[in-house]
Amino acid sequence: MIAAMTPYLLLECQSKASLEGLDSIFSILQMPPGIPVATVGVNAAQNAGILAAQIIATGDKTLMTEVVKYKESLKKKIVQANEELKSVNINTKTN
Repeated sequence: MIAAMTPYLLLECQSKASLEGLDSIFSILQMPPGIPVATVGVNAAQNAGILAAQIIATGDKTLMTEVVKYKESLKKKIVQANEELKSVNINTKTN
């Protein structure tokens, strides 16, 4: 409803307040033509912040540099987590 009342970009982050977030998802899926709302996953407010930064960064080189550095740090975390998983040894028995 707020999207219909403002010219500003809205980023929606569904919460699990009820129906495990389905009510929020259904409300955003039913937005009429001309009332766009960007949305991220259920309980993913961090992604809404990152999306906002990426949008703003299209016109701000300094912020774009920071977004790129942040994304690279995520990549490094994933690579490190994968390396750590390689050392996990689980002994299981199967039939």
